[in-house]
Amino acid sequence: MGYYTGKKILVIGGTGTIGHGLIKELVKQGPKVIRILSRDEYKQFIMENEINDDKKFRFLIGDVRDYERVERAMNNIDVVFNLAAMKHVPACEYNPGEAIKTNIVGMENVIKAAMHNNVECVVFTSSDKAINPANSYGATKLLAEKLVQAANFNKGNCRTKFVAVRFGNVMGSRGSVIPLFKKQIEQNRKITVTDPEMTRFMMTLTQAVKLIMDTAENTIGGEVFVLKMPVIKLYDLAEVVLEETCKILNIKKEDVKLHIIGLRAGERKFEELMTKEESEFAFDLGNMYSVLPSAYLENLYEFYEKHKKVEIKSYNSANKNILRKEEIRTLLKEEGLV
Repeated sequence: MGYYTGKKILVIGGTGTIGHGLIKELVKQGPKVIRILSRDEYKQFIMENEINDDKKFRFLIGDVRDYERVERAMNNIDVVFNLAAMKHVPACEYNPGEAIKTNIVGMENVIKAAMHNNVECVVFTSSDKAINPANSYGATKLLAEKLVQAANFNKGNCRTKFVAVRFGNVMGSRGSVIPLFKKQIEQNRKITVTDPEMTRFMMTLTQAVKLIMDTAENTIGGEVFVLKMPVIKLYDLAEVVLEETCKILNIKKEDVKLHIIGLRAGERKFEELMTKEESEFAFDLGNMYSVLPSAYLENLYEFYEKHKKVEIKSYNSANKNILRKEEIRTLLKEEGLV
């Protein structure tokens, strides 16, 4: 028995890497039903054949931008996970209007539908790029976070708890650098790295899924939860992937070129998990931080005052201890990524 036992769950944007990982873990607790809403019928077809369980699963074609579809999908649901997003930084930079429709209007639709259906909890997956955003993607995620926090305190008699989790880069997820590096080595015998000094917060798929699931179970409502994550230098990551992939493909690593191509549109050298200003209202929960909204602090402070406050500073990947290459190698092997 667990928190999700017997629950009716909706996963919006559930056909991606994180959706797959989340659903595998949710099933272990015996939920009553899992509905998966996404707009990609091909990925749904593949996933439906993999799962092959039409009693527990419902596959719904629809877009988070369409309020009526989201509302119908949420009917009689207990817990909602909103994973739907436009998340490719250059794509959002060149198409900011589309990013707004999915990442902001889509979140607003989820909030309204959740209130209408009086669901128990809504979990929104945000990004470290929402902190002091340098690009359109980050800006849309920041505003969506604010919508989630405001919803929790403007909901009237509705029982719904609204909460956000802030992700770093999820290793091995679709569109992330590890699969890209491996493909580049195999097909072109080269790797492209934007900047040798670029650092990123990295989390495993296992960690990402656990964070989402724990959040719904333990939230008071209105917080942003942030996992404590290791920092990886992308150049070191590229070298480890190169060395390990060359072993598997039985090619000399000297035959693979490593090209520096410079920052892409909207990219920056480091990411931030929490601003100095946010750290004033943040608490240390052991393996994660809980960031409280300054606008609605009195509603949450009483519950959290028994926890340890965090050190007041900017939590960014430029001033964190960076993993050594061998530590990166161990992490990738544990996750089966090399």
